[in-house]
Amino acid sequence: MEDKIVWITGASSGIGEALVYAYNAQGTKLIISSRNQDELYRVKANCKNKTNVHILPLDLEDGNSLSSKAEDAIRVFGRIDILINSGGISQRSLALETDLKTEQRFLNINFWGTVILSKAVLPQMLAQNSGSIVCVSSLVGKFGTRYRSAYAASKHALHGYFDSLRIELDHPNIHIMLACPGFIRTNVTINALTADGSTQGTMDDAQENGMSPAACAKQMIKAINAKKEEVYIGGKETKGVLLKRFFPKLFSKIIRKAKVT
Repeated sequence: MEDKIVWITGASSGIGEALVYAYNAQGTKLIISSRNQDELYRVKANCKNKTNVHILPLDLEDGNSLSSKAEDAIRVFGRIDILINSGGISQRSLALETDLKTEQRFLNINFWGTVILSKAVLPQMLAQNSGSIVCVSSLVGKFGTRYRSAYAASKHALHGYFDSLRIELDHPNIHIMLACPGFIRTNVTINALTADGSTQGTMDDAQENGMSPAACAKQMIKAINAKKEEVYIGGKETKGVLLKRFFPKLFSKIIRKAKVT
């Protein structure tokens, strides 16, 4: 990995931050991005090989700026070998109580931000005849649950888009992977949007008892190296994917009663 250039969005916290440390320990050259520039500097300061880390702030919600941000990222080290779309925001509100403006934000940040950046770096990857695009989806990109309607929609959209893109490219050296974490112990629930667009401000019990970000990052990197198309990461909640596929009625009964916060 010392010869690879990895660009990670959502790098100022959670899974993205853990990925930065894991790759940095391998000697990988990194471009790290998020809205919070101060937190990006904190993450860089915590890295062992600081000279290999370049900070590139961006806002996934500002779609008009993202193509130029991708051009900036490519110029840093001359190319991008792996783009990890880890930036995003979660939801904790009922569908009928959530205003449309808030629902649109989930699509803009989680879906369109990822699509725009990925399409911006793909031509360079095709020109160099290699590259990986990783989308951090969620288990609710495979099934829905309470308090996640628009969030689940944005993650389901990633699967439809990037599964189709993979088939269209049909390229032996271009790898597209969707990573589906379950309950990972991050601040995602603290920063989750409620019905009016304000942040929840508290940690869910399920999240607090979840897998560590470092363990999640380790599994994700292993899946990237193995060129997997999809990977499920977490605890027993990952079994929901198979349960939904083979026993949908039973899954519906279970998920209605499941504690998801």
